[in-house]
Amino acid sequence: MAVETLLKTMPRYQPRKGEEYMSPRQKTHFRTILEKLKQELSQDIDRTVHTMQDEATIFADPNDRATQESDIALELRNRDRERKLIKKIDETIGKIDADEYGYCESCGIEIGLERLEARPTASLCIDCKTLEELREKQVAK
Repeated sequence: MAVETLLKTMPRYQPRKGEEYMSPRQKTHFRTILEKLKQELSQDIDRTVHTMQDEATIFADPNDRATQESDIALELRNRDRERKLIKKIDETIGKIDADEYGYCESCGIEIGLERLEARPTASLCIDCKTLEELREKQVAK
């Protein structure tokens, strides 16, 4: 996935000794990451639309048609997930602007730089996220 590749290529944030959590420098770093992610996702969506328009072929063979429709459905599902991620990125940038970024929505503690490096749109600390996943798992059974 393009998002994971982009996150791996971005330089990791190196906090200065005694630096306050979510300092302006840290917020700038994460804003840059989020904006690059959004730009990359938008470009992927545009490429997909153009590719689908260019490759729109009507196959006589039902099997070829079914394969094409399956491929298109998969692409559309992926693009829908990316569209939702873009929305979440926009919300996260809004949190940076409101000085709410980097703190757990559930308990209010610091999410942590390493978790934010791995998932810049994280809104829960690792403990609250683990509890949420356990609840989801129990409900699904």
